[in-house]
This record gives sequence, C-alpha cells and structure tokens, in this order.
Amino acid sequence: MEIALYILVFVYSLLVGSFLNVCIYRIPREMSIVFPGSHCTSCDTRLKAYELIPLFSYIALGGKCRTCGEKISARYPMVELITALLVTLQFHILGLNLTFAFFAIMTFILIVMTMIDYDLQIIPDGLTLILGIVGILYLAAVIVPAQGFSALIPRGIGFLLGGGLFLLIAIVSNGGMGGGDIKLMAVLGLWFGWQHLLLLMMLSFVSGALISVALLAFRIKGRKEAIPFGPFIALAAYLTSIFGNELVTWYLTLSVY
Repeated sequence: MEIALYILVFVYSLLVGSFLNVCIYRIPREMSIVFPGSHCTSCDTRLKAYELIPLFSYIALGGKCRTCGEKISARYPMVELITALLVTLQFHILGLNLTFAFFAIMTFILIVMTMIDYDLQIIPDGLTLILGIVGILYLAAVIVPAQGFSALIPRGIGFLLGGGLFLLIAIVSNGGMGGGDIKLMAVLGLWFGWQHLLLLMMLSFVSGALISVALLAFRIKGRKEAIPFGPFIALAAYLTSIFGNELVTWYLTLSVY
C-alpha cells in the first residue's frame, strides 16, 4: 500500500509537471494556459492524447515532433521528472497530510517561477499573488488550527522582514535585487515565519554563490550575463519546506555550545 502511494504521488506529479511546462511557456507570453490545447510550437499541430503522456511520450517520439520532425527540447521531460522527484521527496519526508499538499502546491508554483525567471529574468506578479493566496489558505487550514492565532505573529514579521530586507538590498546595491525577488521573499516570509525565513535567506545566498560559480566555471553563463536570483530563492524555499525544522534546531543546538 505504501509503495502504491509513492507511485501515485510520482505519477500525479509527472502529470502536473507536464501542465507546468504549458504554464512556463504561456504565462510570460500572456497566453491562456487552457486554450488552445497543447500543440507543437513549430508547426502548431495539435498533440494527440498519447503524445501528452509525461516523459514516456518524449522517449517514444525520439524527442521529435511526429508531424514536422522538429526537435523537442529536452527541458520538457526534465521539468516533468524534476517535479515528480521533488514532490515525491516531500511526500517521503512530510507524509500524506495537509502540510504536504500545500507544500507540493508551493513547489509547483516555484518551479514555474524558476524557469520563467531563468529564461526572462522576471517573476510574474500573478504567480506571486497565487503563492500568497495559497499561503494564506495554508495558515488558515494548517497553522492556526494546530498552533492558534498567535502563530500568525511570526508570519507577519516574516512578511515584513522578507520584503523589507530584500528592498534594502535592492536600494543599497542600486537595483541588484529585482522587484519580483522582493515580493517573492515577502510572501515566503508569510509561509514560513521569520525564523525559517532567515534560514531560507541564508540558503538562497549560499546556493546562489555556489551555483553561480559553477555556471561560470562550466561556461554555461558568461561573466557579463545576468544570473537571476529567483531560482535560488525557490531552491531555498523547497529545502526549508522539508528540512527547515531540523536545520533550525541544529543551528540552535550549535549556538548553545
């Protein structure tokens, strides 16, 4: 039964990952994510049902459109697979509960934000607003029933702290931090509260430094190319969602000594 749940979560996340690819492509182009149906971006041929099977359809088609033969970007199955792996790991650590459900939705939204920000150096306000609404629902459905209304205080502080600190960084660095990053960090402060937000910030800066160096070292990015910070915030938020309590406890234990 437990294995069946893992398989169910993995397959469901693959399907969602396929939809996320649609969102990543259409949202920055201000296109409907519902209509028209999925189609080849080269020849506009409507995709058949079997071509929409996540991951497996890419392999079956040999990575090419069946009509025009145009190569399909490997990023599509990559997004599907990464989505499934990340959410399945969340399920493994958090279990089947409301917390997992909300954090899985958060992960879906962060993946879309990450890919759009990587491509275009923007984080659409609409996605940040949706993440904020889902965060408020998470507080109402999970946090308040378990911890009471007093638990909203650190979340409110986190909201102000996240947005305020990143706004200060943007001012001091003369625009080194984008408006989308500021809004995203404020919303994540609402999700996690100020203590976990400080951890999230640290993880984002550390991962940003390490990954940026790797991108430059392997010449994936040039020295004069902008490297968006949104993906590092998203990675830090994901890590905080599954390891946040343990990392904060570990740090507090170290500080005692």
